[in-house]
Amino acid sequence: MKTLLIAMLLTVTTALEAQQARFQEMTYTPEATTFELFAPSTAKAVKVRIYKEGLGGKALKTVRMQPAGNDRWTATVRGDLMGRFYTFDIGRGECPGVFAKAVGVNGRRAAIIDMATTAPEGWADDRRPVCKSPADLVIYEMHHRDFSIARPDARHPGKFLALTEPWAIDHLRRLGVNAVHILPSYDYGSVDETRLADNKYNWGYDPVNYNVPEGGYSTDPYQPAARIREFKQMVQALHKAGIRVILDVVYNHTYDIDHSNFQLTYPDYYYRIEGSGVYSNGSGCGNETASEQPMMRQFMMESVKYWIDEYHIDGFRFDLMGVHDIETMNQIRQMVDTIDPTIFIYGEGWSAGQCAYPQEKLGMKANIPQMPGIAAFSDEMRDALRGPFSDDSKPGWLGLADASEKESLKYGIAGCIAHPQVDMAKVNYSKAPWALQPTQMISYVSCHDDMCLVDRLKASIPGLSGKPGISGKSGNSGLSGKSAQPAPPAAPLSELIRLDLLAQTAVFTSQGVPFMLSGEELLRDKKGVHNSFESPDSINHLDWSNLSRYPQVFSYYSALIQLRKNHPAFRLGSADLVRRHLEFLDTPGQVLAYRLKNYAGRDDWRDIIVVLNAGKEQQQVAIPKGTYTVVCRDGMISEQGIATVEGPVVTVGPQSALILHN
Repeated sequence: MKTLLIAMLLTVTTALEAQQARFQEMTYTPEATTFELFAPSTAKAVKVRIYKEGLGGKALKTVRMQPAGNDRWTATVRGDLMGRFYTFDIGRGECPGVFAKAVGVNGRRAAIIDMATTAPEGWADDRRPVCKSPADLVIYEMHHRDFSIARPDARHPGKFLALTEPWAIDHLRRLGVNAVHILPSYDYGSVDETRLADNKYNWGYDPVNYNVPEGGYSTDPYQPAARIREFKQMVQALHKAGIRVILDVVYNHTYDIDHSNFQLTYPDYYYRIEGSGVYSNGSGCGNETASEQPMMRQFMMESVKYWIDEYHIDGFRFDLMGVHDIETMNQIRQMVDTIDPTIFIYGEGWSAGQCAYPQEKLGMKANIPQMPGIAAFSDEMRDALRGPFSDDSKPGWLGLADASEKESLKYGIAGCIAHPQVDMAKVNYSKAPWALQPTQMISYVSCHDDMCLVDRLKASIPGLSGKPGISGKSGNSGLSGKSAQPAPPAAPLSELIRLDLLAQTAVFTSQGVPFMLSGEELLRDKKGVHNSFESPDSINHLDWSNLSRYPQVFSYYSALIQLRKNHPAFRLGSADLVRRHLEFLDTPGQVLAYRLKNYAGRDDWRDIIVVLNAGKEQQQVAIPKGTYTVVCRDGMISEQGIATVEGPVVTVGPQSALILHN
C-alpha cells in the first residue's frame, strides 16, 4: 500500500510538472530566449516584440512565432535579453501574455529579469509560521493603503514595505492576529502607476497581470524587480513575527474583456458565453472566466503554485468562488496538499449573478460538502448579527427587540455544521448545514465589502448617531507611548462600543475560523460609505489616533483574541467534538448562551459558559450549579478572574457578554 501511495504521489507530481511547462511563456538563457504562447492555430500571424523600456519607445526587434501544434506557437531570439521587455501580438493588440512574472510600469510589457536577484537577505531561510489547524487562525483582512497611508510614523505609507516596519509588526502582534489577509496585491488596472501622486484609490478587484505584485504598492513601479523584492520583504517580516500571509485572488473575472491578456492571446477561450452569444456576467463585472476550460483551470492551478513557491504565500481567499467549478477548486486543494496541507483556502461561496454553468457544479456555499479542505464565509452569522446585506437600515440581532435571529446566530457559533440544537428551518439563508467541519466556516461580522461594523450599527440602530471621536479628547496620537485619558463617552457612543464588542465576542468565541476587518480594533468608520472600493483615503484610511481615543476597544479585542488562543474549547476544529461539547442553554429574548462542557484538551477550564445579551436590560440566565470564575463582563476581559459567582443563576449586563468557567 505504501508503495502504491508513493507511486500515486509521483504520478501527480510528474503530471503537475508537465502541466507547469505549459505556462513557461518565456525561458531565458544568456545565449537565447525562447517564447511560447497558447494562441489559436488559426491566427494569421503571431509575433513577439522586444523593447528596451517598459513603456514607450519602438520595438528593438519583432519576431514571427511559428506554429508548434495544438494551439502552440514558439520563437527563439538569439542573444542576451536580460533587462529587456517583451509583448505578444496575435493581431488584436500587444500584451505581456497571460503568465508574466515581471512587468514594467502599468503592466503593459513583460520583463526579463533574474528572479534570484529579487530575494531579500535570508529569503532561503524564510519559513511558514506553524499552524496545526485552521481553527487556530485569527485572520486580519487589510488593504495596504488603508492600513498605513495615514500613519504618522510610517516610512513607506501605502506600500508593501509599510508592513515590514516596527510599528506595524508591533500593532499586529499586540492585537494577537496570526494571519494577514491582504486585499488584491497583484498588478491591477484601475490605478495608473505613472500618476501615483494623484492618489487614485481602488481595492484591486480588477486583475491585469495575476502573477506580478502591484506596482502602486512598490517604491518604484518602473523597476520590475522592486515590486517583487519588496513584496517578499513584506512576507518575510510577517513570517518572522509569526504571522501568515493570505493572498486575495480574483480569478473569476478580468478588468475588462477586450484588453485582457486572456482575450488578446486566445479570444473567447477563457470566458463563458451564453447560448445567445453574449458574455456571461456571474461576476457582476461584465465577464466571468471559464474555470472548467483546461487551460484556464491549469492557469489557476499554476498561478496558486507560483505564489506559494516564489512568494511563500500561506493561504488564498478566492473572490466570488461561486463562479469557479467544483472540480477546479478541488484540484487546486489537492495540488496544494502535496506542497503543504496547512495552506488555508477559503472563498466567497456565491456569485454576483447567474453563471453560464450549472449551479450544482459551482463552488457555491451549499456545495462546500463537495469541497473538503475549503472554507467559505458565513453570511448567515454576519447578517444575523448586524442585519441583511440588502438593506443597510435593517438591524440584526444586535438591534432587534426580539429573538428572531437567534437560530442563525446559534448556527454560526456552532461553525455552520449539523448540530442537534440548531433548527435549520429557522436559519436565515441555509436550510441545510453546508459545513462538514467547523474549519470550513469563516465567522465574521464585517469585511472590506459593505459597511464596516461601526457604520452598519449606526445606520441600522436608532440613537447611535454621531461620529466616533466626538465625545473624547485624545490629547495626542497615541503613538508616543503616552496615552491620554479619554473623556467618558456620551450615551450613543457608549452603546455603540458595547454593541461593537458584543458582535466580535460572538465571532471570536464561535467554532468557525474568525476573521476581522483591519481597523475594527480602532473603532473604525468609513463615514457611512457602503461600497468604498474607489473612495479616497479620507474615507478608507485607518485613524490611528483612535488608539488613544478608545483604548478600551483595542484592549478588549486583544484580550478576546488571546482568550481564544489560550483555551482550545473555543476552537475544537472537529464537528464531532463540537456536537459533543457545545450545548446551547435556554435563554430569554435577545440573550443567547452556550456551554462548552467537559472538555479537557490541554486546558484546566473544564466548563466554559458564554452569555451574549443584545438587549438593553440586564438579564438572568439559568446555568448548571457550581462555583464559577468570571473572565469577561461589562466590556472587560481578565483571564485571571474578575469575580466569583455561584450558579444556578447568573446576571448578564445589557448589550454585553459574560464569560465564566468552573
